[in-house]
Amino acid sequence: MIKNRNRDKGKQRHRDISPTRSLTDSPNRLFFNRVTVLGVGLIGASFALALKKNGLCNEIIGYGRSDKNLKMAKEQAIIDSFELDPAAACKGSNLILFATPVGSFVDIANKIRMSLSSGALITDVGSVKGKLVRDIEALMPKGSCFVGAHPIAGSNNSGINSASADIFIGAKCIITPTENTDKKALEKVIAIWETMGSNIKLINADEHDKIYALVSHLPHLIAYAIVNTVADIDSSYLNFSGRGFMDTTRIASSSPELWRDICVLNKDNLLESIEIFKNNLDRLSQYLRVYDSESLEKDFKKARTLREGIGQN
Repeated sequence: MIKNRNRDKGKQRHRDISPTRSLTDSPNRLFFNRVTVLGVGLIGASFALALKKNGLCNEIIGYGRSDKNLKMAKEQAIIDSFELDPAAACKGSNLILFATPVGSFVDIANKIRMSLSSGALITDVGSVKGKLVRDIEALMPKGSCFVGAHPIAGSNNSGINSASADIFIGAKCIITPTENTDKKALEKVIAIWETMGSNIKLINADEHDKIYALVSHLPHLIAYAIVNTVADIDSSYLNFSGRGFMDTTRIASSSPELWRDICVLNKDNLLESIEIFKNNLDRLSQYLRVYDSESLEKDFKKARTLREGIGQN
């Protein structure tokens, strides 16, 4: 069970990478002549802007389903050109970023695999790793390397109009190498994110999904459910919302397509998390039924102490 996991074992799975070990002192190792961003939304566009700001590339090619969005990205100098065919977009690229909804990763990987240049580095910004990392790794042709990454950055606002080159500064970036990951490819991905200002942690891909089912995927699911619960009673009540409700449900403004894929691909961990959450709700419900205000306050105090301790360890 997630809640009974041994703390010492957990610590062994998480490795901090000191930014002082950055490879940015060797610009040739970090410079990419041609970069492809698959999915020019908030994170993909921000990645492209950060690459340009830090002088890490010469040319950026965008791929996406919307011709209108790609034209807008080109007009705003986020990308230099674009393709509506992912294979064409990846031809000749040294660095390729998957920034589409995670549900499309395997399909796109199959479409581009024969177009990848020898030595191409492939990475992503997806919120699900686990089996997905292994599936994409298995699709990589000889000479191309995939390294999974997940920047803990973003906004409930989607789209290129919210993109920023500085969005990754000070943010965590989880990198999930496997036993098959090429060491030099891993070092380059670490260096890219360090150059963009992120704090790196190396975590096992399966452990990543267990952690983020609890601290990210479950909160999004609950935020959507809270808004729908109010609407089930009377949607007009939403107009009476105050700061607390808006803060609690902010992430319900996130992309439904993006979070649909995340929830489905991490469903086993998410279902386990939901059961634990339901147990907590049932306990609070029981306190209310029997007017047990003391136990209710005790649970609230426990949560407040834990919440205030985030980031202090």
